[in-house]
Amino acid sequence: MYLELASARIYVGTGGKDFDASLPTLVFLHGSGMDHRAWQLQTRWFAFHGFSVLAPDFPAHSLSAGQALTSIEATADWLWQLLDQLQVEKLSLVGHSQGALVALEAAARHVERVRSISLLATGAAIPVNAQLLQLATSHQAAAVAAMLSWGFGEAYQLGRSQIPGLAPLAIAGQIMQHNPLATDLAACQAYIKGEQAAQQITAPTQLIFGQYDRMTPLKAGRRLAECLPQVQSQSELAAGHMLPIEAPEACLKQLREFISLHAQD
Repeated sequence: MYLELASARIYVGTGGKDFDASLPTLVFLHGSGMDHRAWQLQTRWFAFHGFSVLAPDFPAHSLSAGQALTSIEATADWLWQLLDQLQVEKLSLVGHSQGALVALEAAARHVERVRSISLLATGAAIPVNAQLLQLATSHQAAAVAAMLSWGFGEAYQLGRSQIPGLAPLAIAGQIMQHNPLATDLAACQAYIKGEQAAQQITAPTQLIFGQYDRMTPLKAGRRLAECLPQVQSQSELAAGHMLPIEAPEACLKQLREFISLHAQD
């Protein structure tokens, strides 16, 4: 669905069903350079099993207009503006990579409105390789190629796909080529408040990591776990960094089992 927010036309995926604020609401936040399609399997399942789903394209990403947001903090503010406009009082947050940093910051700002938070392939901070950041600024195609190489596990580099007929590397590459990747990576690089935000979160928390993640290594995720007061689920999947599209069914299983426990007040 489309809506107007801060004088810009914004696209929000709803999993194939009309949004209904009276149902338990899940918000899915994408990673750097990506969009709502990263969550295609997960959003559709929840939308057809009793939840309302919101998977926004951040401003200037894919189907959303506006100016790209330059910080994690600004994106968290934007997210709450979106939720207020849609009259969402309480919700569960799900974020991947940069989206997980946004989820952390957003949850810390309104702890009373968050039922649960699920964080995938992230840490309290996501330092960005200096060469990658420079490439994203000067030669985006090369930066995208590097991220696809580093971001997917070995099986996907050899052509594996859990979705017959689709090539996740090619799809992710097409999405990232046209989005403000350099701005996203710079926002991740600049964010230093993750541990502080994590310590404020009171909602039940889920962590999902990739065993072969070369962009946000496991040790960063494990350090984040030590900062969160309410970690109730922690798993490590045999995958790389791009968990929602690299291991979509495994991610859905983990999310389904955790979120269903915390969908109601």
